[in-house]
Amino acid sequence: MSRVERTSVLGVPVDRVDFDGAVAHVEALLDSGMKRQCVLAMNPEKVMRLKGDPALFEFVSGAALLIPDGYGVVLAAKILGLPSLTLVTGVDLMVRLARLAESRGFGVFLFGGTEEANRGAAESLARTMPALKISGRRNGYFDQGKEHEVVALINQCRPDMLFVALGSPRQEAWMRRFLPQLDVGICQGVGGTFDVLGGVARRAPKAVQRLRLEWLYRLLADPSRAKRQAALPRFAAEVLRERLRTL
Repeated sequence: MSRVERTSVLGVPVDRVDFDGAVAHVEALLDSGMKRQCVLAMNPEKVMRLKGDPALFEFVSGAALLIPDGYGVVLAAKILGLPSLTLVTGVDLMVRLARLAESRGFGVFLFGGTEEANRGAAESLARTMPALKISGRRNGYFDQGKEHEVVALINQCRPDMLFVALGSPRQEAWMRRFLPQLDVGICQGVGGTFDVLGGVARRAPKAVQRLRLEWLYRLLADPSRAKRQAALPRFAAEVLRERLRTL
């Protein structure tokens, strides 16, 4: 089985992997027959959240793959003199994993997002990947206490890959609670990816992505993200403090 090297940024684990390595690792996990393997995205917001949440930290640390999804994490590794990290965005990795599923005949299940985003994402994937087996889908809105019905639906569809788009930290909390009950091979937390794939939200233009300013584009497009992104200056301060400590 392929292996990935794990390092840590401010004490929080993250994997040294690129897109090809991430896809190869997931394929190897599926071929091994292993179940309930998590793929999670690491960004500055999540790093700061995990530092204050021991239970979530423990769950995330046990994930099969922790991709460097935010450029802040990649830059922090460079500033701190850590092994270099490659930016692996969750939305692009999901698309690549869907292409892997199409080529290998793996089934996928889309869980989360609004009904519009969920349906749109499924239709977009079906349109661009005609041979992709979409085993099932379910939006992320349900009454409290109905979680077990969602788990039963997913297990009934028996997907190889489960994409969970509940937003962070809700999706990680959901996976932590219900993953032991799921009959799936890979479970990837994909945040707002369904919104992008389903045409509900626009992704930053390529030029903005190349400048590593996608986070700023998202903030300007959705000012409600300001509260979440308040973690960014705290993250920067922690990185600076750690750098000064190691001089």
